[in-house]
Amino acid sequence: MTDFHQNGNIAQFHNLRIRPAEEIEYDLEVFSQKRKITLILPSLYSELDGPALRNILRELSGARYLHRIVIGLDRADETQYRKARDFFSVLPQEHVVIWNDSPRMKAFDAKLAELGLGPQEPGKGKNVWTSIGYLISCADSSVMAIHDCDILTYQREMLARLLYPVTHPGFSYQLSKGFYARIGDNKLNGRVSRLLVSPLLIALKKVVGDQDYLDYLRSFRYPLSGEFALRTAMLPDLRIPSDWGLEIGVLSEAWRSLGRHAVCQVEIADAYDHKHQEVSPEDAATGLNRMSTDICKAIFRKMAAEGTVFTANVFRTLKATYYRRALDLLEVYDNDARMNGLTIDRHAEEKAIELFSENIMRAGLTFLENPHETPFIPNWNRLNAADTTLLAQIRENVAADAAEYSPLPFDAE
Repeated sequence: MTDFHQNGNIAQFHNLRIRPAEEIEYDLEVFSQKRKITLILPSLYSELDGPALRNILRELSGARYLHRIVIGLDRADETQYRKARDFFSVLPQEHVVIWNDSPRMKAFDAKLAELGLGPQEPGKGKNVWTSIGYLISCADSSVMAIHDCDILTYQREMLARLLYPVTHPGFSYQLSKGFYARIGDNKLNGRVSRLLVSPLLIALKKVVGDQDYLDYLRSFRYPLSGEFALRTAMLPDLRIPSDWGLEIGVLSEAWRSLGRHAVCQVEIADAYDHKHQEVSPEDAATGLNRMSTDICKAIFRKMAAEGTVFTANVFRTLKATYYRRALDLLEVYDNDARMNGLTIDRHAEEKAIELFSENIMRAGLTFLENPHETPFIPNWNRLNAADTTLLAQIRENVAADAAEYSPLPFDAE
């Protein structure tokens, strides 16, 4: 993907394969003396047994520029939490495991519910939101990065390149988004980005007309990547979606708060592979079926907030326009894959496009029928205004859990 193309909307930083990763890391070590860096890792307990996380920890062990690593642990009982603490103990950096299912954290969730400020549902969005609250309470980091725990092709250079633009004292960027080629097992992956988001944004522009927000989203080479870094000053005002619209939601928040000149994207890897979600055509509440609906709703909500008026007829037209554009792009993807010795399942991808087109309509009608839906978790400024003790309670809960439950040896099954 080596080039130096700039789209004119947001800055793009490329990997021109000239500068060694060690030099970038050395710069980060210098920058981090004045701008401390924290990494957040949202993790399911099941990922500790997966093929990716051990290598990720080995790579991170050499990242001397990291001040702290915050691990948000979901779907773990007491024994699993104790084993997780042993598993992550290989990290030489200061680190903490937030047991999101602990009795203390459950009581914290109940308190938020009483205040009407709790997350709507569990998941990655809530995990990231809680970890951000913990980081805000620490009040000692200037830069935060997030990436997933299922990256099969992980190398430490990914994180270094992601962090560089928002850590460099001479750069003005507030948010950095990673991009890469989604390739694995000789296949062209990234189905939701290729088959839903790209043709949907093209169709929206054709149906509703030119909008700066659409141009902004179309500027991202991989808008659904789970890797981003940002300056922590914007964290208290950051609204985190509680559904699968997390990545689009964060980009939309950056658009609202920062403007395009404070946002950049960085090529962080030549190839990237991670755990793949099932399409789940029979179940609208799981897999890519659910994800596609949530992503559509996130885009529609933001466009409505920007002044776009949607009707059922608009969504019917959008569905038809999307379907044609998606099939056109699929032809290009198929040719691109063949030229590069890769494969795609043409039949499966056309079926996915059919499902996504139905979900565009479903998401649109859901949006019209529920105009008062509030999918965002309240930001931490809102919570602090409601109760100034909440941030401190997170730190106290995490410390108390760590003191009460000692680590147990982790044995991979």
